[in-house]
Amino acid sequence: MNFFSSNIKLLRKRRGRTQDDVAFLLNMKRPTLSGYENGVAQPGLETLMAFSKYYNVSIDTLVKIDLYQLSESQLLQLERGYDAFVAGGNLRVLATTVDRDNEENIELVSEKAKAGYRAGFADPEFIKVLPVFHMPFLSKQKKYRTFEVSGDSMLPIPDGSWVTCEFVQDWNLIQDRHAYVIHTLNDGLVFKVTENLINSSGVLRLYSLNSMYEPFDVHVNDIREVWKFVNYISSELPPANSPIDRLANQVASLKEEFDSLRRSFPAQGKKPKLANLFGES
Repeated sequence: MNFFSSNIKLLRKRRGRTQDDVAFLLNMKRPTLSGYENGVAQPGLETLMAFSKYYNVSIDTLVKIDLYQLSESQLLQLERGYDAFVAGGNLRVLATTVDRDNEENIELVSEKAKAGYRAGFADPEFIKVLPVFHMPFLSKQKKYRTFEVSGDSMLPIPDGSWVTCEFVQDWNLIQDRHAYVIHTLNDGLVFKVTENLINSSGVLRLYSLNSMYEPFDVHVNDIREVWKFVNYISSELPPANSPIDRLANQVASLKEEFDSLRRSFPAQGKKPKLANLFGES
């Protein structure tokens, strides 16, 4: 079935363009464009190529895929150049590298490389100069990339850790309370715990593990890539115990001091008022 006419009409309306606007940009008459959108005229190869270039969508997708059946997040990915629906399949479109055996490498994006990654993430020439390695225990059927994280917003994962993540093609699969590296238009690469509000609000709400940092929202239009956290490598040992553990130890120590104090006044038959802190009367 040919979905070309309905697809070009949908894409035009999503861009907020009139038929006159698109006809002018594609160097054709408005009635001709109207005929394509209404299905009364069939485009030639050159015309198909012109629409494909203008909307940044493959010819196969324009003709074979009913874009009205896609979710909002899928349409947004498509419009950003991630044509994941060629011939009806979930084809991952991602600049990547492979080894001599044609197996996917894991590219490392260091702190110094982050600035270049913001503009070069989709450029094969940039990606191929990144250092690469392999983790034999990871699936060969998935794509992974490792990012160096900085700052203290995700403590106890320390500053300078290397976070390995799995590429996420379908953003509807982003899970709440899971950590992701999000490649954003304005902030570059951020490592956060997510709340998926794409269907209701068109945003991801991002949280830090460090409670000193407030959560914030990123609209899907400002997201370039999503990578799901798998593991991390660090040269630092994790802290001996968490703040909650330290607080529990302090309370236990205080209670022990109180019990010792109470035992030192057996004759008076009175208990210090601090007993109320521990539920005693």
